[in-house]
Amino acid sequence: MAEADNGAKEPLIELKDIYKIYQMGEESVYANDGITLTICRGEFVAIVGKSGSGKSTLMNIIGALDVPTSGEYFLGGEDVSDMEDDELAEIRNKMIGFIFQQYNLLPKLNLLENVELPLLYAGFPTAERKERALASLERVGLKEKWKNIPSQLSGGQQQRVSIARALAGNPSLILADEPTGALDSKTSREVLNFLKKLNEEGNTIVMITHDSSIALEARRVVRIYDGKINFDGDVNEYAAVL
Repeated sequence: MAEADNGAKEPLIELKDIYKIYQMGEESVYANDGITLTICRGEFVAIVGKSGSGKSTLMNIIGALDVPTSGEYFLGGEDVSDMEDDELAEIRNKMIGFIFQQYNLLPKLNLLENVELPLLYAGFPTAERKERALASLERVGLKEKWKNIPSQLSGGQQQRVSIARALAGNPSLILADEPTGALDSKTSREVLNFLKKLNEEGNTIVMITHDSSIALEARRVVRIYDGKINFDGDVNEYAAVL
């Protein structure tokens, strides 16, 4: 099976022989079963798999939300494999922008305050937080609505706010977990087009999805099945095997 053409780009994500094993009574469950994967800066990769395939476990490891049972994970050259919780939190704040299916916006905060949150945790001073947050809202076309609260927006607009929040800290990696899962088809198309635009601007995007039609919007597809990678290739190759 041909691998995606990464050219001579610099690796951003390097997973080497990753295992995540859970003990269920006397049984060992291999959620990730020897995964080796490299994603380079500037790629747009979809990780696709059915429920229970191990894709969410892999997302948690890539997102520094969890650590593997064994194996190595380097993010931007830093070994994340066995970091403590506070070190993982620092990596998340510094290097990763998250986009969630349910937006995860705080209902009582206005849009500016929601976008500022990761910058607050990362220790940016007040003036810089506001400047970055407004610039980020402008990128998604919502700067003029900065005083609004989330309930005053449509689902698509709320997802764009969550994209703005992900972008505000200028992260090395944008990690999108089922970013269109709560949206209708028209709004899903708008969000996917926006992710493509961000990738064209040089952002590295890893999108987690159970939906192969959504995965086809990426440039490269990695399919997880029973905790293992059973496909890794460019999107045209993936379309041909569906």
